[in-house]
Amino acid sequence: MHIIKLDAIDSTNAFLRKMIYNEVVEDYTVVVAQHQTQGRGQMGTSWSSESGKNLMFSLFKDLSVHVVEFPFYISMAISLAILKALQSFQIPDLSIKWPNDILSADMKICGILIENVIKDRLNSTIIGIGVNVNQTEFKHLPQASSIKNITGIHYDLDEVLHYIIKHTKAYSKLLQEGKYDLVKQEYESYLFRRNKPSTFKNENGTLFSGFIKGVTKYGKLMVLLEDEVVRKYDLKEIQLLY
Repeated sequence: MHIIKLDAIDSTNAFLRKMIYNEVVEDYTVVVAQHQTQGRGQMGTSWSSESGKNLMFSLFKDLSVHVVEFPFYISMAISLAILKALQSFQIPDLSIKWPNDILSADMKICGILIENVIKDRLNSTIIGIGVNVNQTEFKHLPQASSIKNITGIHYDLDEVLHYIIKHTKAYSKLLQEGKYDLVKQEYESYLFRRNKPSTFKNENGTLFSGFIKGVTKYGKLMVLLEDEVVRKYDLKEIQLLY
């Protein structure tokens, strides 16, 4: 496993993407940064972090050795890998807020940005991961927290990284073995607010109620509405309010 450690970079995902186009990159190559100036999250949002306090890295996963027909299974596998790694540190009440935010209770402690590399077919993927580890203040982010805030313990960033990579390899092996149903079932079992009455906002700003039931293999969220109809939503179409 090849780990590249940087003091500061615009984006670890961007750094790794440039590497892929300029050289042969070893499977599970990891780029870790103390500070990112242009860290990104889902839907083009920015990812802000205090320098040296959190775990910010990107991981290269070679997919050329096997076919992943539905890319969302990568997102499910990585979400589970991080959740399981955090369970190793006794972080309580962990769940996955669709599509791949990791929460403790209702506080976000980890975000994931996956960028797939397609050459004729899905060839590889760059997985950007930000885990709030030792930062204790999150100005203007009322739903963000860190594992130090939750447990009161100061963590070694390298140790947290080691556990995440270990579990990533385990879940990647499940995908390579074709155990997609197993991954999907486990992912759904950890879905935040699954089978609980929840409030959503659609792309027009209209609020409505429903129950999260699961996800499709394409990554759409399945919501049971008041008329007993299950509707499927893309990420841009719906927002869970909590």
